[in-house]
Amino acid sequence: MQPLILAAFFEFSRTAFSMSAAGLVLLGIGLLAAKNEMAHARGLDKIVALTNLCFAIPLAVFGAEHLSAGKFMIDLVPPYMPWRLFWIYFVGCALIAMSLSIATRILVRWSGLLFAIMMFLFVAMIHFPGALSTGGRILWTIVIRETSFGGGGLVLAGTAMAGLRGRGRGLVMVGRVLIAIAAIFFGIQHFLHPLGLPGVPLPKQMPRWVPARAFIDYLTGAGLVFAGVCFLLARKMRLAATYLGAWIVLLVVVIYGPVMIGALADPSTAVKVEGLNYFADTLLFGGVILSLARATPASN
Repeated sequence: MQPLILAAFFEFSRTAFSMSAAGLVLLGIGLLAAKNEMAHARGLDKIVALTNLCFAIPLAVFGAEHLSAGKFMIDLVPPYMPWRLFWIYFVGCALIAMSLSIATRILVRWSGLLFAIMMFLFVAMIHFPGALSTGGRILWTIVIRETSFGGGGLVLAGTAMAGLRGRGRGLVMVGRVLIAIAAIFFGIQHFLHPLGLPGVPLPKQMPRWVPARAFIDYLTGAGLVFAGVCFLLARKMRLAATYLGAWIVLLVVVIYGPVMIGALADPSTAVKVEGLNYFADTLLFGGVILSLARATPASN
């Protein structure tokens, strides 16, 4: 058994190792920062207390990916951009810095806002033109996903600026609408493609070992559509965001976690990175949903 473990360790790619290490480091930092809030929270509010952690871990994972695999990502940078490799490394450093800020809750009004701007630039410069040229479902899903991530950044920034009563109220409102659109869009996709991995409806299918796969997708889709309508109408937002966010985080743990572990055991670096990205993407979407629960008063 030990030789197999050692062999797996030494065959681990630099990119996958750096992504995993970054996520684990931010897990520790985020848990330390959230321990007081978690200790005072009751029921599902303990999950809401993990909002910043759900944001910070994926940003650290993506940042490490940019820094360790920048040369393989250069085709994603628009060809008209000068110093294309520089921008990949710059984004990697920025993501790491944002993850530390959000995890430690220091200057989140800036890190959340800058993250949102980064996501909107990615959509405008990369994803939206690609979706327009091909019209594929997956590319449009990525456009909506990145836009919702930007919406979550606005909600984080607005909440840090004193939330609904302060200067950040407009940011929270814009973020809420963007997240609502994503939730409804993703929910409909779950009904159209009921065997895909739940949460963010991308191409990868749910493993066969998952029981009641179609039921899980239909349930997730119904929850997304219902919560999205609540977000749009600004009714029962905290309740809907708390339950949906908790459900997404549960899916990350019980489905995406084993999928990621299986991917990390594969000798292919591409498979390892894909497993890590699916895990991080869905965890970030869970954090986006939970950010609305934190930003919304208990009475709403």
